Amino acid sequence: MSKVHPTAVVEDGAQIGQDVEIGPYSVVGPNAVLGDGVKLHSHVAVAGHTTLGDQCEVFPFASVGHAPQDLKFKGEQSRLIIGKRTKIREGATLNPGTEGGGMETTIGDDC
Repeated sequence: MSKVHPTAVVEDGAQIGQDVEIGPYSVVGPNAVLGDGVKLHSHVAVAGHTTLGDQCEVFPFASVGHAPQDLKFKGEQSRLIIGKRTKIREGATLNPGTEGGGMETTIGDDC
């Protein structure tokens, strides 16, 4: 059974797997996919077309899937795919791909 803290926001359309934990003040956008057993600590933001694989753990104040910082990015649909059992530590920023990289950023399993 998944647990979502009462202060967290999970937008309509987000896909949440089994046994997911979403901590206080975290926000999950409408196009996000959280695999089974994902744990978002407090103050995590997951946006865009982002997929977090099973059993990923994201620590406080991480920004995952927001628009790339590349000045050539013009709002095209792009993706961020994070493999299974990956840990994203505090304050990390992970962005989706841009045209030069095939519109996709991929991080493997167990990173």
